[in-house]
Amino acid sequence: MEKSVGELFERYEKLFRRALGGEADMDEVTSSYAGAFVAASPAGVNVGRNDEQLKQVMRQGFENYRRIGTKDMRLRNVRIASIDEHHCLAHVAWRAIYDRGGEPDISIDFEVHYLVQQLADTPKIFGWISGDEQAVLKQHGII
Repeated sequence: MEKSVGELFERYEKLFRRALGGEADMDEVTSSYAGAFVAASPAGVNVGRNDEQLKQVMRQGFENYRRIGTKDMRLRNVRIASIDEHHCLAHVAWRAIYDRGGEPDISIDFEVHYLVQQLADTPKIFGWISGDEQAVLKQHGII
């Protein structure tokens, strides 16, 4: 499972980077997710379905990332904590790079913790836990 989950996030990085370039294929992006999911952050806990609404929310999210100057998203590391033969917690370290116009770019390292299930050949994300993204962006003068 470790290899296939690592490949899932390598693929997700490529899709994210393409979306930052305005070339998002929402069907491809959402194919990384299970039919239903849970998301937790300091803003609360939300549940959702992998449907047209998810595609729209993700499309808006990518537009917002571009608007605030996100120019790249890099996968730094994936560390897997196995739960059982079908589930794991993937601790994924990312590096976001922001264009600050006339000032030097800023890079911000952060982690997101993903719940992943693999029932067939392909692992799917069914949940994630993240920190306070808005506070970090404010702290660095991005927003």
